[in-house]
Amino acid sequence: MKKNLLTFGLMIAGVVAVAQSPRMSLYEEFTGETCPPCASTNPGLNLLLLSPTNVTKIIPLKWQVPIPSAPTPTWSLYKTNQTEIDWRYKSVANGGYGYAISSAPSSRIDGQNATVFGAISDHPANLTNGVITTASSYTSAFNITMARAWDPTFSSVTLTVNITATAAFTATGSLIYRLVMTERNIQFATQPGTNGETYFQDVAVKSFPSIQAGTPMASSWIVGQNQTFTINCVLPSYIRDKSEVAFVGFIQDDGNKKVAQAAMAQPAALTNDAKAITANINAVVCSTTLIPTVTVKNIGSNAITAFTVSPALDAVVGANVVWTGNLAAGASTTIPMNLLTTTAGSHTYTYNITAVSGGENNLANNTAKTIFVCSPTYFALPVTEAFTGVTFPPTNWTRVNNDNGPTWSRLGTVGAYGTNTGASKYDFYNNGVIGDADDLYLPPTDLTAMTAPVLGFDVAYTYYTASPNNENDKLEVKASIDCGANWTTVFSQAGTVLATAPLTTAAFIPTATQWKSVLVNMSAYASNPNLLVKFVATSDYGNNMYVDNINLTQANPTAIKANATNEVSFEVYPNPTKGETNLNITAVVEGKANVTVLNALGQIVLNKQVDLNVGVNAIQLDATQFASGLYNVMVESKNGSMVKKLTVTK
Repeated sequence: MKKNLLTFGLMIAGVVAVAQSPRMSLYEEFTGETCPPCASTNPGLNLLLLSPTNVTKIIPLKWQVPIPSAPTPTWSLYKTNQTEIDWRYKSVANGGYGYAISSAPSSRIDGQNATVFGAISDHPANLTNGVITTASSYTSAFNITMARAWDPTFSSVTLTVNITATAAFTATGSLIYRLVMTERNIQFATQPGTNGETYFQDVAVKSFPSIQAGTPMASSWIVGQNQTFTINCVLPSYIRDKSEVAFVGFIQDDGNKKVAQAAMAQPAALTNDAKAITANINAVVCSTTLIPTVTVKNIGSNAITAFTVSPALDAVVGANVVWTGNLAAGASTTIPMNLLTTTAGSHTYTYNITAVSGGENNLANNTAKTIFVCSPTYFALPVTEAFTGVTFPPTNWTRVNNDNGPTWSRLGTVGAYGTNTGASKYDFYNNGVIGDADDLYLPPTDLTAMTAPVLGFDVAYTYYTASPNNENDKLEVKASIDCGANWTTVFSQAGTVLATAPLTTAAFIPTATQWKSVLVNMSAYASNPNLLVKFVATSDYGNNMYVDNINLTQANPTAIKANATNEVSFEVYPNPTKGETNLNITAVVEGKANVTVLNALGQIVLNKQVDLNVGVNAIQLDATQFASGLYNVMVESKNGSMVKKLTVTK
């Protein structure tokens, strides 16, 4: 329910003139749970909007629109607030407010196109500090204050809104005060849509009394005019975390859609609120027994004197641990749990806080989890895996996917160089969460009997967007000899360096010729009995990657593809080329190599000597003077030679 109190008055006697108020701008983003570009844009946008420079200039408000389509699950952020969201983003002709948003992500700043304030387009990727500064530089004719108070059961919030005119103002249409409840931070265990997003900020949850009606205001205002009203905001059942509930209020002229001023009421503490922070288990453990600890924080306003921690390993409930003491508001404590017995492989450990002293006002933040790998046994070489079996990960291999989004999998219709069926695949194409990293662990390996270990594998990848904006999806290989406490990167390539094929906007499936072979010298780990190796894929939302024929063996491995030499391999890219091209030469040992390019008549058109370091060496070739045609590129070292084709087109 809402109470209205409208007062009119003059300024304090003796005041001759009043300056307009500083503006707090409103940034409305139209994003979506099924929109892959939204997932890749939002992390950077959130950092920009919440930077110390900008939090005093602009307020974010995120509408989860059904673009390109509505989420199919019964529950989603869009479906919980569908009526309001549809009205806010649609055109008048389609029953909406008139923003007429047709693509996502998109935006409005103070009800106007972002281009009005200097942005290149309405796409949030084009929002800059300068655009925000320009928008907030225009003064406002209004001051807004909002005071909030929880009810005794923490099921509703009463907002007292005070609006004062600091300059005369006349609206071109109906002048409306709109109030939107938001959740500042939402973290899901699994994506509610299809774009990989599990973390959301400043989500529009519900408006009061509604986004369509708002609270009417007078169309014309004089200096000193004031309007005060209260609104009772009942929390909807789909609120996830009461401690994240905030409110965004703004004055909007429905005649021209312009927002005259905005304000925010930040989240407020509850009296009794214990929050599960993290389960403290190393990412890798090398024993089947361990004692986890868990961290609990009091984010309420009252001290907590007791609670119960209920743990579970892979959904199997363990024995409760009861904590007593005095946990002050804002303080944290770490609690040792009972002895845990596990097995080799990947595991999920969760815990839930119950029986909080004084009663728990906010159950949504009482659970936390962690994923860890148990590696108690180390196997003797060799490790040879062509992914021909249907089981994935293969026996003794481990996959870690912390966000339950797109990750490592097996595709049975693809194999390196077309010689076998089956390869591991990483789905960058559908992973819009920039920076999301997933691990694929080889079996723990004992190199005691190995004096010259080498790691070989085949990889295929391409990106989605043309240069200079091509994605930098990354593949790394990391090694550890201290049970994962420290990792050394032994291979790393990303973007165009990793690519083996021309870009494509379709989901990439490599042909037999769109592969390259990689050799990694592992001699630094010779004779070590406890080696862990993992492949790490880090998403930049590009295109798919495939890895096949992973072999950790003694030097001169027979399982590596025949077109990779024992000591050196290379790839040519781009190929075809119109000018500059690159050789990506992978060497197992240091040394020199000759690079020779021959035309179709067998004539040498280029010859150069290069120094090779262990690992990947990037060598540029200038083909600008080459005539169009087919060339042979030969790399020769003391350990052998390799020839690849190069096509030059003019």
